Amino acid sequence: MPSTLFKSRTKQAKNNPSGVRRVFTLNIGTIVFGLLFIYILISILLYVTATHVRSFQVTAGPLARNAEYTGIAVYTEHVVSADASGYVDYYAGDHAKVKRGGVVYGISPVKNEASLTPVSDAATLKAIREDCEQFSQVFAPQNFHDIYSLKYMTEGEILNTRLAERHAGGISSTSLSYGDATISVASHDGIVCYSTDGCENLDYKSISPSAFDEKNYSMTALKTDRRVAAGDPLYRLIESEDWSLLIPLTAKQIVKMNNLSNVRVKFLKDGVTQNADFTILTMSDGTYYGKLDFNSGLIRYLDSRFIDIELVTNSEVGLKIPVSSIVSKQFFTIPEEYATYGGNKKNIGFLKATADRGGNASTTFVQPTIYNKADGRYYVDDSVFREGDIVIRDGSTDRFIIRDRAVLEGVYSMNKGFAVFRKIVILDKNEDYCIVEKGTPYGIAQFDNIVENASSVKDSQITAQ
Repeated sequence: MPSTLFKSRTKQAKNNPSGVRRVFTLNIGTIVFGLLFIYILISILLYVTATHVRSFQVTAGPLARNAEYTGIAVYTEHVVSADASGYVDYYAGDHAKVKRGGVVYGISPVKNEASLTPVSDAATLKAIREDCEQFSQVFAPQNFHDIYSLKYMTEGEILNTRLAERHAGGISSTSLSYGDATISVASHDGIVCYSTDGCENLDYKSISPSAFDEKNYSMTALKTDRRVAAGDPLYRLIESEDWSLLIPLTAKQIVKMNNLSNVRVKFLKDGVTQNADFTILTMSDGTYYGKLDFNSGLIRYLDSRFIDIELVTNSEVGLKIPVSSIVSKQFFTIPEEYATYGGNKKNIGFLKATADRGGNASTTFVQPTIYNKADGRYYVDDSVFREGDIVIRDGSTDRFIIRDRAVLEGVYSMNKGFAVFRKIVILDKNEDYCIVEKGTPYGIAQFDNIVENASSVKDSQITAQ
């Protein structure tokens, strides 16, 4: 055994006289691996040092989000107090409209457990039936308390009929006797609201920042089944649907809104939009407020004095793209009467004057890319035409020398894997983005991929999606 081991080591020594153990051997596999490794290193180096073409997907919408505000509502209203002591019976629903002389409530010295006597008047029965039908169409079980509004409204219509029979000449007083009860009627047409919030005397002419502090704001419900004393507040009467909404503004905001006289307002509570007359108020303390005047819609927002809104001032809506994507490019312009069509009668082209090898004049149909059509001219690039080229009108000897140029603003589309110029029409613009027109001929569409930085590419350059 030792003899065999000695012979093996002797053989290895002869094959490797230096005694150094070889890690790599030079063969075809090693060469291929080495070349591949070098190629990968070079590719990584080129990728890291190259200018990358970034894409941007075109979206649709406004240029910027509209500003949102919390406004305070101001309207003509007054609190009506009890004429006498007793228990209250309500005959008008909360947030219900009443006419002048319409019954709102009654006060009795004792609780009135009995209902009103049946009514047989045809007109009153018809009105009650219509009210019930309308109520059933909008009733939701989770809003069961609305049943009471229907009850009050029905009782009020019955009582109005009774009082009209008694006072055929018209009701001139706001307080009437009906049996042992004192009946209160509305002094003006308006909206009944069974709550107060301490802001009933709010005046836009003396508004201050403290009025917008919602921390101390509270609304007090006035409906009660307990005995009330004479002079206790029972309801508010809003006398008109003309109302205003005041919003605080900064000096920067009034500069942008100084030229506005009418604005679209979106109410965030229910998504309803209305037009409003707009004025800016400057107070003696140096504060600024926007005053939005409406002539309808107040009844929807009587459950709170503070109303969240959005001013729809960014009205331009289109395709949103980065400003960095925009590029200006020159084009040759050719009168449209020199255009003709190819064999399929669909592709627009031109008859370009040429000469054969013998110097004989001839024409060649060329089909350039059309980038725009405006003012009776087609816009083409210099891919098939050069300045001084001549095009001939089909069926005529009229000739046009190509030399006129015009500039278009556009972006580079990446949809086909290479940079293709597409025209844009800018509607609105800020420092970072702009809104361009939808449906522009030879333009872009929503969800197109465009080059984010136009300076990073050239025409027809291959782009990586």
